[in-house]
Amino acid sequence: MSFTLTDTPLDPAALMRGLADVRAGACVSFEGRVRNHSEGSRVDALDYEAYGPLARTEGERILAEARERFAILGAACVHRTGHLVPGDLAVWVGVCSAHRGPAFEACRYIIDETKARVPIWKKEHYAGGATEWINCATRGPHAPGAGP
Repeated sequence: MSFTLTDTPLDPAALMRGLADVRAGACVSFEGRVRNHSEGSRVDALDYEAYGPLARTEGERILAEARERFAILGAACVHRTGHLVPGDLAVWVGVCSAHRGPAFEACRYIIDETKARVPIWKKEHYAGGATEWINCATRGPHAPGAGP
């Protein structure tokens, strides 16, 4: 099980191969992609930033919790950082289990907890040149613009 931050494009097929286990009867994945709109505004691009040491620690904690809560054989979560455009894959979660129920439940748990707890910040770039950091107020003292 691993949590990874990367500034390179994601290859979902390769990531799923990394979870291969002959004991698994179910492999579930989630792909979070950059969309071209947000709350009525056209989005041209996103920038993702992360506080790496804390993000990796918290991400690994989430994966360990998933393993304790659900009967899974393996799990991984990879989140992009850097500049992304609509259609790019921003986050991938994969889970393998002997049965589909735990795989689905663990996959949802991992993405929900990652979005809620891991210090990764998103800056949206809108048509016309405006930019805005999204949902940074709840992400702690390392958020962009949060001060010392």
